[in-house]
Amino acid sequence: MKAIDNKELILALEELEKEKGIKKEYVLESIETALVTAYKRNFDSLENVRVDIDQATGATHIYSIKDVVKNANDEVTEISLEDAQKINKSLKLDDTVEIEIVPKDFGRIAAQTAKQVIVQKLREVERDLVFNEYSERKGEIVSGIIQKADKNIVIVDLGKIEGIMLAKEQISTERYHVNDKIKAYIVDVEKGLKGAPQVMISRSHPDFVRKLLEFEIPEIYEGLIEIKSVSRDAGARSKVAVYSPDPNIDPVGSCVGNKGVRIQNVINELNGEKIDVIEWDEDPSVYIAAALLPAQILAVDIKEEEKFAEVIVPDDQLSLAIGKAGQNARLAAKLTNWKIDIKSESQYREFLEQKQQEQDEEIE
Repeated sequence: MKAIDNKELILALEELEKEKGIKKEYVLESIETALVTAYKRNFDSLENVRVDIDQATGATHIYSIKDVVKNANDEVTEISLEDAQKINKSLKLDDTVEIEIVPKDFGRIAAQTAKQVIVQKLREVERDLVFNEYSERKGEIVSGIIQKADKNIVIVDLGKIEGIMLAKEQISTERYHVNDKIKAYIVDVEKGLKGAPQVMISRSHPDFVRKLLEFEIPEIYEGLIEIKSVSRDAGARSKVAVYSPDPNIDPVGSCVGNKGVRIQNVINELNGEKIDVIEWDEDPSVYIAAALLPAQILAVDIKEEEKFAEVIVPDDQLSLAIGKAGQNARLAAKLTNWKIDIKSESQYREFLEQKQQEQDEEIE
């Protein structure tokens, strides 16, 4: 019987392999599998069939696989030993035999199926390319146009793909509108249920501030100034600890810039979020005192093993050191990774007097 010939298919697959790197053999295997399904669906067949495509010519052969039995009760899946031996004398009971078939109009079905498989494989390759590209860009800032915006999710057109910003990654004080241009930080790249890449983006992540500073301040980008730590209450305030091994470089001054122009660009991007830039110090007491700025600090008593610091401030500086709803103290603790207890000078004196009284009572 005449096989279905498709030399053009092979030429197309060879071109595809050159341009996209999709192996011809891989696509042919997928087409063969798809053709088995297409045959059964289009011809409402329960036959066990195998499809083979010649890798040189593209000729498509379809075989019906039958079990060799003494007497065939089911002509679809069985063949009698007598009939089987007419095909091949060496066949015996319990063997299987492949009988080539050429169903009517299957050439058209084969062509459609091959096209569908090729399109699917192209999509898969393109998805993988986009996934790999954005996986390498994880931790970078991207720009895009908002396509959808509500309280639960913001969808951003990034060009080749959409960025997804969930509620927890949004800044609660910001309002997002369709067609607005927006910058965000790539938190992660995942594969969705159908294999499509998903770029998860954020504007609330502490590293969004880190990357914005890196973009605005050449000394950070060049490695002359290092960002040691970032703590953030997104939309309200951030604290950034910076350090330079070069004694001739003022890390805080370089980041803030003349009249605050450098840091202002970052503040503008964050819609007015305050940013405290402080100098990192290897001495934890000095570092913790700086982290609590703008409050003035009288003393810092540290317990190294517990990473606990007791901080004494002037009476009129207590509320400033703690901050509204404890924000300043909380951000300082996150920034330094130390537990911080803040007392006013009066509170500390009372504490010392009470302690002295307890000691005196014990002696008596």
